Amino acid sequence: MAEKIKLYKHQVDILSQTKDYNKVAYYLDMGLGKTFIASEKAKQLKLPILVICQKSKIQDWENHFNKFYKLEVDVINYDSVWRRDKYKKMKDYTLILDESQYIKTATSKRTKYIQKLNFTNLILLSGTPVAGKYEELHTQIKLLGWNITKKQFWENYVNYTIFIAAGIPIKNVTGYKNIPHLKKMLNKYGAVFMKSEEALELPEQLEKNIEVRESKDYKYYNKHSILNDMIGDTPIKKLLHLRQLTNSKEKQDALIDIIESTEDRLIIFYNFKQEFEELKKIIKKNISWVNGNGTNLDAYNKYSNSITLVQYQSGASGLNLQKANKIIYYSLTLSADLYMQSKKRTHRIGQTKTCWYYHLLTGIELEILKVLQTREDYTIQLFEKG
Repeated sequence: MAEKIKLYKHQVDILSQTKDYNKVAYYLDMGLGKTFIASEKAKQLKLPILVICQKSKIQDWENHFNKFYKLEVDVINYDSVWRRDKYKKMKDYTLILDESQYIKTATSKRTKYIQKLNFTNLILLSGTPVAGKYEELHTQIKLLGWNITKKQFWENYVNYTIFIAAGIPIKNVTGYKNIPHLKKMLNKYGAVFMKSEEALELPEQLEKNIEVRESKDYKYYNKHSILNDMIGDTPIKKLLHLRQLTNSKEKQDALIDIIESTEDRLIIFYNFKQEFEELKKIIKKNISWVNGNGTNLDAYNKYSNSITLVQYQSGASGLNLQKANKIIYYSLTLSADLYMQSKKRTHRIGQTKTCWYYHLLTGIELEILKVLQTREDYTIQLFEKG
């Protein structure tokens, strides 16, 4: 027998607001329960269900529908779906696109494939549909049925300049316009925008920056652009190597200090496989993880003093980690989208404690964090300016 679901008021209101739509977009802040709203909507639509999501979320979606609905759903990840011809032949079903910002690039294989599918109903889900970049909404708008051309969209809602590079005109976005009108139009096509503060009174969020002195290797490489087999002959390589070199004995010692100061559950975000291997060695026990090799949350669920290592690409979005209220950023992503989503893993429905975010910062990371906090990506252009 399926477990009974009790929806929050904001979830009931959203379903009521979109009850007459068979194509909807739930652009809800992380932590507002998009999975439950989407599954309830899909249940109402009464057709077979196909979910396309991140690889790390496949098992979660399957478990969710089995636990609460006793329904079998077809679940596949974005990187595999466009390789499957069988979905082109499917008809009369409900398509759920989890983290729908993954189809923002019109020329990508996954986007082109999804645009050709023969679904009857559509549910788009995202906490950061554009990460503040409204020009990236156009592919999702087309799926919802608003037949505004890309040219019309830019003219109505995007401020930009044009510069010539290698003889090719390039648009440079300088800002946006008429956004209230854009959201009003999207409402007419089944889109709902909602922030956490509009629906819930969630606990306070506090940050603490811990500066870690640069290692000798970091200083040498930053000055000479070469260290052993690391050669910074391009800005991209140098930025990559500097980020890798922030993984130092000095930073590991700072991390241990935090771990030893608490018996609470901790979530640690990291980037590189080498970081993961070294973190496992210094932490040793009660470890869970979410990364490209899989997900193991046994220790997180069992132990109140567990430590969960989460790689940004695999776990910054979609995870429910509100049993913890402390996140440590061992290293930083360059993506503002991933950074902002990562903070919502603990700051979501069910959280009762103040959420703490500890940033361990070395060298270039001081500048990266400043940029991420403006909700902008840290780019090579910014690195070169620095």
